[in-house]
Amino acid sequence: MKPARLARRNVLDRPLETGLSVLLLAFGVGIISLMLLMQRSLTEDLDRNIKDIDLVLGAKGSPLQLILANVYHVDVPTGNIPYAEAKKVMRHPYISEAIPLAYGDNYELYRIVGTEPSYANHYGAEIESGRLFDAAFEVTVGAEVAAKTGLSLGDTFYSAHGLTDGTDVHRDKAYTVVGIFETTGSVIDQLLLTPIASVWGVHEDVADANEEITAVLLKKKNPLAILTLPNLLRDTPMQVALPAIEMNRLTQQFGIGIRSLRAVALLIMGLSFVSVFIALFASLRDRKYELALMRTMGAPPQRLFKLVLFEGLWMTAAGIVSGLILSRIGVILLANALADQFHYDVAQLAPVNGEYLLVLAALAVGALAAALPARSALKIDISNTLGQGR
Repeated sequence: MKPARLARRNVLDRPLETGLSVLLLAFGVGIISLMLLMQRSLTEDLDRNIKDIDLVLGAKGSPLQLILANVYHVDVPTGNIPYAEAKKVMRHPYISEAIPLAYGDNYELYRIVGTEPSYANHYGAEIESGRLFDAAFEVTVGAEVAAKTGLSLGDTFYSAHGLTDGTDVHRDKAYTVVGIFETTGSVIDQLLLTPIASVWGVHEDVADANEEITAVLLKKKNPLAILTLPNLLRDTPMQVALPAIEMNRLTQQFGIGIRSLRAVALLIMGLSFVSVFIALFASLRDRKYELALMRTMGAPPQRLFKLVLFEGLWMTAAGIVSGLILSRIGVILLANALADQFHYDVAQLAPVNGEYLLVLAALAVGALAAALPARSALKIDISNTLGQGR
Protein backbone atom coordinates (compact mmCIF):
# COMPACT_ATOMS: atom_id res chain seq x y z
CA MET A 1 0.00 0.00 0.00
CA LYS A 2 1.31 3.46 -0.89
CA PRO A 3 2.48 5.65 2.04
CA ALA A 4 -0.08 8.37 1.28
CA ARG A 5 -3.02 5.95 1.36
CA LEU A 6 -1.74 4.16 4.45
CA ALA A 7 -1.17 7.52 6.16
CA ARG A 8 -4.76 8.54 5.47
CA ARG A 9 -6.04 5.32 6.99
CA ASN A 10 -3.87 5.81 10.09
CA VAL A 11 -5.20 9.36 10.49
CA LEU A 12 -8.81 8.18 10.26
CA ASP A 13 -8.13 5.48 12.85
CA ARG A 14 -7.42 8.22 15.45
CA PRO A 15 -10.55 10.41 15.18
CA LEU A 16 -10.17 12.19 18.54
CA GLU A 17 -6.56 13.28 18.15
CA THR A 18 -7.02 14.04 14.45
CA GLY A 19 -10.25 15.92 15.04
CA LEU A 20 -8.70 18.24 17.63
CA SER A 21 -5.76 19.12 15.39
CA VAL A 22 -7.99 19.66 12.36
CA LEU A 23 -10.47 21.76 14.33
CA LEU A 24 -7.80 24.09 15.72
CA LEU A 25 -6.24 24.59 12.31
CA ALA A 26 -9.67 25.08 10.69
CA PHE A 27 -10.50 27.88 13.12
CA GLY A 28 -7.17 29.64 12.55
CA VAL A 29 -7.30 29.37 8.77
CA GLY A 30 -11.01 30.20 8.74
CA ILE A 31 -10.62 33.44 10.70
CA ILE A 32 -7.77 34.71 8.54
CA SER A 33 -9.52 33.66 5.33
CA LEU A 34 -12.74 35.36 6.47
CA MET A 35 -10.85 38.60 7.14
CA LEU A 36 -9.20 38.46 3.72
CA LEU A 37 -12.51 37.86 1.95
CA MET A 38 -14.36 40.60 3.82
CA GLN A 39 -11.49 43.02 3.37
CA ARG A 40 -11.54 42.36 -0.37
CA SER A 41 -15.31 42.85 -0.62
CA LEU A 42 -15.41 45.98 1.54
CA THR A 43 -12.40 47.55 -0.18
CA GLU A 44 -13.89 46.97 -3.62
CA ASP A 45 -17.25 48.42 -2.52
CA LEU A 46 -15.60 51.44 -0.92
CA ASP A 47 -13.44 52.13 -3.96
CA ARG A 48 -16.29 51.60 -6.42
CA ASN A 49 -18.65 53.99 -4.66
CA ILE A 50 -16.05 56.67 -4.00
CA LYS A 51 -15.14 56.73 -7.69
CA ASP A 52 -14.00 60.23 -8.79
CA ILE A 53 -15.69 61.92 -5.80
CA ASP A 54 -13.12 64.32 -4.37
CA LEU A 55 -15.31 66.33 -2.00
CA VAL A 56 -18.75 66.14 -0.45
CA LEU A 57 -20.63 69.33 0.38
CA GLY A 58 -23.19 69.15 3.17
CA ALA A 59 -24.38 70.52 6.49
CA LYS A 60 -21.80 70.98 9.22
CA GLY A 61 -21.30 68.04 11.53
CA SER A 62 -19.19 64.92 11.47
CA PRO A 63 -17.22 64.72 8.20
CA LEU A 64 -17.25 60.92 8.37
CA GLN A 65 -21.02 60.90 8.86
CA LEU A 66 -21.33 63.20 5.86
CA ILE A 67 -19.39 60.72 3.72
CA LEU A 68 -21.18 57.62 4.98
CA ALA A 69 -24.61 59.20 4.54
CA ASN A 70 -24.14 60.70 1.09
CA VAL A 71 -21.60 58.49 -0.66
CA TYR A 72 -22.38 55.07 0.81
CA HIS A 73 -25.91 55.74 2.14
CA VAL A 74 -25.33 53.81 5.38
CA ASP A 75 -25.81 56.65 7.88
CA VAL A 76 -28.22 59.51 8.48
CA PRO A 77 -27.40 62.93 6.96
CA THR A 78 -25.91 65.74 9.01
CA GLY A 79 -28.80 67.96 7.90
CA ASN A 80 -29.95 69.98 4.87
CA ILE A 81 -28.35 72.94 3.14
CA PRO A 82 -29.89 75.76 1.03
CA TYR A 83 -29.81 74.83 -2.64
CA ALA A 84 -29.09 78.43 -3.66
CA GLU A 85 -25.97 78.50 -1.46
CA ALA A 86 -24.89 75.09 -2.66
CA LYS A 87 -25.11 76.25 -6.28
CA LYS A 88 -22.44 78.87 -5.58
CA VAL A 89 -20.04 76.09 -4.63
CA MET A 90 -21.17 73.92 -7.54
CA ARG A 91 -20.30 76.75 -9.94
CA HIS A 92 -16.91 77.43 -8.39
CA PRO A 93 -14.16 77.54 -11.04
CA TYR A 94 -12.20 74.86 -9.18
CA ILE A 95 -15.09 72.36 -9.52
CA SER A 96 -15.54 70.32 -12.70
CA GLU A 97 -18.58 68.23 -11.75
CA ALA A 98 -21.27 68.62 -9.11
CA ILE A 99 -24.10 66.17 -8.37
CA PRO A 100 -26.81 67.39 -5.94
CA LEU A 101 -28.60 64.90 -3.69
CA ALA A 102 -31.81 65.41 -1.73
CA TYR A 103 -33.51 62.76 0.34
CA GLY A 104 -35.33 61.98 3.54
CA ASP A 105 -37.91 59.37 2.54
CA ASN A 106 -37.77 55.67 1.80
CA TYR A 107 -39.71 52.84 0.23
CA GLU A 108 -39.49 49.58 2.17
CA LEU A 109 -36.34 51.03 3.80
CA TYR A 110 -34.63 51.70 0.45
CA ARG A 111 -33.72 55.37 0.05
CA ILE A 112 -35.49 57.61 -2.43
CA VAL A 113 -32.85 60.04 -3.68
CA GLY A 114 -33.65 63.23 -5.53
CA THR A 115 -30.87 64.00 -7.96
CA GLU A 116 -29.97 64.64 -11.60
CA PRO A 117 -29.24 62.19 -14.43
CA SER A 118 -25.54 62.90 -13.91
CA TYR A 119 -25.67 60.78 -10.73
CA ALA A 120 -26.54 57.62 -12.65
CA ASN A 121 -24.09 58.54 -15.41
CA HIS A 122 -21.32 58.99 -12.85
CA TYR A 123 -21.53 55.28 -11.95
CA GLY A 124 -22.11 54.15 -15.52
CA ALA A 125 -25.62 52.92 -14.72
CA GLU A 126 -27.41 51.57 -17.79
CA ILE A 127 -31.16 51.20 -18.14
CA GLU A 128 -32.37 47.60 -18.22
CA SER A 129 -35.97 48.46 -18.98
CA GLY A 130 -37.96 51.67 -19.37
CA ARG A 131 -36.12 54.99 -19.18
CA LEU A 132 -34.41 57.43 -16.87
CA PHE A 133 -36.59 59.68 -14.68
CA ASP A 134 -37.52 63.05 -16.17
CA ALA A 135 -40.52 64.65 -14.47
CA ALA A 136 -41.42 65.03 -10.80
CA PHE A 137 -42.51 61.78 -9.09
CA GLU A 138 -41.01 59.62 -11.79
CA VAL A 139 -38.59 57.02 -10.42
CA THR A 140 -35.87 54.88 -11.90
CA VAL A 141 -35.22 51.94 -9.59
CA GLY A 142 -31.92 50.25 -8.76
CA ALA A 143 -31.57 46.59 -9.69
CA GLU A 144 -31.38 45.36 -6.08
CA VAL A 145 -34.39 47.42 -5.06
CA ALA A 146 -36.44 46.06 -7.95
CA ALA A 147 -35.44 42.49 -7.11
CA LYS A 148 -36.21 42.79 -3.39
CA THR A 149 -39.39 44.90 -3.55
CA GLY A 150 -40.87 43.52 -6.76
CA LEU A 151 -41.30 46.97 -8.31
CA SER A 152 -41.72 46.92 -12.09
CA LEU A 153 -42.45 49.39 -14.87
CA GLY A 154 -45.67 51.34 -14.38
CA ASP A 155 -46.02 50.50 -10.68
CA THR A 156 -46.96 53.29 -8.30
CA PHE A 157 -46.07 53.54 -4.62
CA TYR A 158 -46.00 55.96 -1.70
CA SER A 159 -42.91 56.98 0.21
CA ALA A 160 -42.47 56.76 3.97
CA HIS A 161 -40.95 59.63 5.93
CA GLY A 162 -37.43 59.07 7.25
CA LEU A 163 -34.78 56.54 6.31
CA THR A 164 -35.23 53.80 8.90
CA ASP A 165 -38.99 53.59 9.38
CA GLY A 166 -41.81 52.65 7.03
CA THR A 167 -44.83 53.66 9.11
CA ASP A 168 -45.27 57.38 8.36
CA VAL A 169 -46.44 57.05 4.75
CA HIS A 170 -47.18 60.07 2.52
CA ARG A 171 -50.34 58.90 0.75
CA ASP A 172 -51.11 62.15 -1.04
CA LYS A 173 -48.25 61.90 -3.57
CA ALA A 174 -47.56 58.72 -5.51
CA TYR A 175 -44.33 57.84 -7.31
CA THR A 176 -44.41 56.03 -10.66
CA VAL A 177 -41.70 53.60 -11.79
CA VAL A 178 -40.53 54.60 -15.28
CA GLY A 179 -37.30 52.62 -15.44
CA ILE A 180 -35.11 49.97 -13.85
CA PHE A 181 -31.31 50.07 -13.87
CA GLU A 182 -29.07 47.18 -14.75
CA THR A 183 -26.92 45.85 -11.93
CA THR A 184 -23.93 48.17 -11.46
CA GLY A 185 -22.27 46.77 -8.33
CA SER A 186 -22.42 50.31 -6.92
CA VAL A 187 -24.68 52.13 -4.49
CA ILE A 188 -27.08 52.84 -7.37
CA ASP A 189 -28.36 49.26 -7.03
CA GLN A 190 -29.75 50.10 -3.57
CA LEU A 191 -31.50 53.40 -4.44
CA LEU A 192 -34.60 54.79 -6.10
CA LEU A 193 -33.66 57.86 -8.15
CA THR A 194 -36.05 60.71 -8.91
CA PRO A 195 -35.81 64.44 -9.70
CA ILE A 196 -35.07 66.71 -6.74
CA ALA A 197 -38.46 68.34 -7.25
CA SER A 198 -40.10 65.05 -6.20
CA VAL A 199 -38.47 65.19 -2.77
CA TRP A 200 -39.57 68.79 -2.32
CA GLY A 201 -43.06 68.07 -3.60
CA VAL A 202 -43.82 65.22 -1.20
CA HIS A 203 -44.55 67.67 1.60
CA GLU A 204 -45.87 70.62 -0.40
CA ASP A 205 -46.49 71.80 -3.94
CA VAL A 206 -43.37 71.70 -6.06
CA ALA A 207 -43.71 75.37 -6.99
CA ASP A 208 -43.76 76.45 -3.34
CA ALA A 209 -41.13 74.03 -2.08
CA ASN A 210 -38.45 75.15 0.31
CA GLU A 211 -35.40 74.53 -1.85
CA GLU A 212 -33.04 72.60 0.37
CA ILE A 213 -30.91 69.63 -0.51
CA THR A 214 -28.94 67.12 1.52
CA ALA A 215 -25.51 67.16 -0.11
CA VAL A 216 -23.51 67.69 -3.29
CA LEU A 217 -20.90 65.28 -4.63
CA LEU A 218 -18.01 67.27 -6.10
CA LYS A 219 -15.19 66.48 -8.49
CA LYS A 220 -12.37 69.00 -8.45
CA LYS A 221 -10.92 70.65 -11.52
CA ASN A 222 -8.02 72.20 -9.61
CA PRO A 223 -6.26 70.65 -6.58
CA LEU A 224 -6.53 74.03 -4.86
CA ALA A 225 -10.22 73.28 -4.35
CA ILE A 226 -9.29 71.15 -1.33
CA LEU A 227 -7.68 74.18 0.32
CA THR A 228 -9.97 76.91 -0.97
CA LEU A 229 -13.47 75.57 -0.34
CA PRO A 230 -13.15 74.95 3.44
CA ASN A 231 -12.10 78.58 3.92
CA LEU A 232 -14.90 79.76 1.66
CA LEU A 233 -17.49 77.92 3.79
CA ARG A 234 -16.09 78.82 7.19
CA ASP A 235 -18.89 81.27 8.05
CA THR A 236 -21.70 79.27 6.49
CA PRO A 237 -23.76 76.30 7.77
CA MET A 238 -22.00 74.13 5.18
CA GLN A 239 -18.79 72.12 5.07
CA VAL A 240 -16.85 69.98 2.64
CA ALA A 241 -15.44 66.58 3.58
CA LEU A 242 -12.81 64.57 1.72
CA PRO A 243 -13.95 60.96 1.20
CA ALA A 244 -10.44 59.58 0.74
CA ILE A 245 -9.19 61.05 4.01
CA GLU A 246 -12.24 60.09 6.05
CA MET A 247 -12.30 56.50 4.76
CA ASN A 248 -8.58 56.11 5.44
CA ARG A 249 -9.19 57.30 8.98
CA LEU A 250 -12.04 54.82 9.37
CA THR A 251 -9.88 52.01 8.00
CA GLN A 252 -7.11 52.85 10.47
CA GLN A 253 -9.56 52.75 13.35
CA PHE A 254 -10.77 49.32 12.29
CA GLY A 255 -7.18 48.22 11.71
CA ILE A 256 -6.47 47.82 15.43
CA GLY A 257 -9.30 45.34 15.85
CA ILE A 258 -8.39 43.51 12.64
CA ARG A 259 -4.77 43.15 13.73
CA SER A 260 -5.87 41.82 17.12
CA LEU A 261 -8.18 39.29 15.47
CA ARG A 262 -5.42 38.23 13.10
CA ALA A 263 -3.05 37.73 16.05
CA VAL A 264 -5.61 35.48 17.75
CA ALA A 265 -6.02 33.49 14.53
CA LEU A 266 -2.25 33.05 14.19
CA LEU A 267 -2.08 31.90 17.82
CA ILE A 268 -4.78 29.31 17.16
CA MET A 269 -2.91 28.12 14.06
CA GLY A 270 0.29 27.85 16.11
CA LEU A 271 -1.52 25.72 18.67
CA SER A 272 -2.90 23.54 15.89
CA PHE A 273 0.60 22.81 14.57
CA VAL A 274 1.76 21.97 18.09
CA SER A 275 -1.25 19.65 18.31
CA VAL A 276 -0.24 17.98 15.04
CA PHE A 277 3.29 17.57 16.36
CA ILE A 278 2.10 16.02 19.65
CA ALA A 279 -0.43 13.76 17.93
CA LEU A 280 2.19 12.37 15.56
CA PHE A 281 4.71 11.82 18.35
CA ALA A 282 2.07 10.01 20.41
CA SER A 283 1.09 7.93 17.40
CA LEU A 284 4.74 7.11 16.73
CA ARG A 285 5.22 5.99 20.33
CA ASP A 286 2.15 3.74 20.20
CA ARG A 287 3.10 2.23 16.82
CA LYS A 288 6.78 1.59 17.35
CA TYR A 289 6.25 -2.20 17.23
CA GLU A 290 4.23 -1.90 14.01
CA LEU A 291 6.89 0.27 12.40
CA ALA A 292 9.66 -2.10 13.51
CA LEU A 293 7.79 -5.01 11.91
CA MET A 294 7.53 -3.00 8.67
CA ARG A 295 11.31 -2.57 8.75
CA THR A 296 11.89 -6.33 9.19
CA MET A 297 9.58 -6.98 6.24
CA GLY A 298 11.78 -4.88 4.00
CA ALA A 299 10.36 -1.37 4.33
CA PRO A 300 13.23 1.12 3.99
CA PRO A 301 13.60 3.94 6.57
CA GLN A 302 12.54 6.47 3.97
CA ARG A 303 9.15 4.75 3.66
CA LEU A 304 8.52 5.16 7.40
CA PHE A 305 9.57 8.80 7.17
CA LYS A 306 7.11 9.38 4.32
CA LEU A 307 4.36 7.56 6.19
CA VAL A 308 4.55 9.83 9.28
CA LEU A 309 5.08 12.93 7.11
CA PHE A 310 1.99 12.16 5.03
CA GLU A 311 -0.06 11.71 8.19
CA GLY A 312 0.83 15.25 9.24
CA LEU A 313 0.09 16.60 5.78
CA TRP A 314 -3.29 14.85 5.71
CA MET A 315 -4.26 16.52 9.00
CA THR A 316 -2.95 19.88 7.80
CA ALA A 317 -4.79 19.63 4.49
CA ALA A 318 -8.03 18.66 6.24
CA GLY A 319 -7.69 21.66 8.55
CA ILE A 320 -7.02 24.03 5.65
CA VAL A 321 -9.98 22.81 3.61
CA SER A 322 -12.28 22.93 6.63
CA GLY A 323 -11.07 26.46 7.43
CA LEU A 324 -11.74 27.69 3.90
CA ILE A 325 -15.24 26.19 4.03
CA LEU A 326 -15.87 27.83 7.42
CA SER A 327 -14.75 31.21 6.07
CA ARG A 328 -17.23 30.96 3.17
CA ILE A 329 -20.03 30.13 5.60
CA GLY A 330 -18.99 33.14 7.67
CA VAL A 331 -19.02 35.41 4.60
CA ILE A 332 -22.54 34.29 3.71
CA LEU A 333 -23.79 34.92 7.26
CA LEU A 334 -22.13 38.34 7.45
CA ALA A 335 -23.35 39.23 3.97
CA ASN A 336 -26.93 38.44 4.94
CA ALA A 337 -26.61 40.59 8.07
CA LEU A 338 -25.13 43.51 6.11
CA ALA A 339 -27.76 43.13 3.40
CA ASP A 340 -30.56 43.33 5.97
CA GLN A 341 -29.00 46.30 7.76
CA PHE A 342 -27.37 48.32 4.97
CA HIS A 343 -28.58 46.68 1.73
CA TYR A 344 -24.99 45.92 0.72
CA ASP A 345 -23.98 42.65 -0.90
CA VAL A 346 -20.48 41.53 0.14
CA ALA A 347 -20.94 37.80 -0.51
CA GLN A 348 -17.91 37.30 -2.76
CA LEU A 349 -16.68 33.75 -2.31
CA ALA A 350 -13.96 33.58 -4.98
CA PRO A 351 -10.44 33.05 -3.58
CA VAL A 352 -8.25 36.08 -2.93
CA ASN A 353 -4.50 36.21 -3.49
CA GLY A 354 -3.79 36.23 0.23
CA GLU A 355 -5.52 32.87 0.61
CA TYR A 356 -3.02 31.17 -1.70
CA LEU A 357 -0.19 32.42 0.48
CA LEU A 358 -2.12 31.31 3.57
CA VAL A 359 -2.54 27.77 2.20
CA LEU A 360 1.11 27.49 1.19
CA ALA A 361 2.31 28.80 4.56
CA ALA A 362 0.03 26.42 6.46
CA LEU A 363 1.19 23.44 4.39
CA ALA A 364 4.83 24.40 4.91
CA VAL A 365 4.49 24.75 8.69
CA GLY A 366 2.38 21.58 8.84
CA ALA A 367 5.10 19.69 6.95
CA LEU A 368 7.70 21.02 9.39
CA ALA A 369 5.58 19.98 12.38
CA ALA A 370 5.27 16.49 10.87
CA ALA A 371 8.92 16.22 9.81
CA LEU A 372 10.26 16.18 13.38
CA PRO A 373 8.33 13.08 14.49
CA ALA A 374 8.90 11.56 11.04
CA ARG A 375 12.64 11.93 11.55
CA SER A 376 12.33 9.93 14.79
CA ALA A 377 10.87 7.07 12.78
CA LEU A 378 14.25 6.71 11.07
CA LYS A 379 15.92 5.99 14.41
CA ILE A 380 13.75 3.12 15.64
CA ASP A 381 15.82 0.37 17.32
CA ILE A 382 14.33 -2.67 15.60
CA SER A 383 15.79 -5.44 17.81
CA ASN A 384 15.04 -3.61 21.07
CA THR A 385 11.48 -2.73 20.03
CA LEU A 386 10.68 -6.26 18.86
CA GLY A 387 12.26 -7.70 21.98
CA GLN A 388 10.01 -5.62 24.21
CA GLY A 389 6.98 -6.74 22.19
CA ARG A 390 5.58 -3.25 21.90
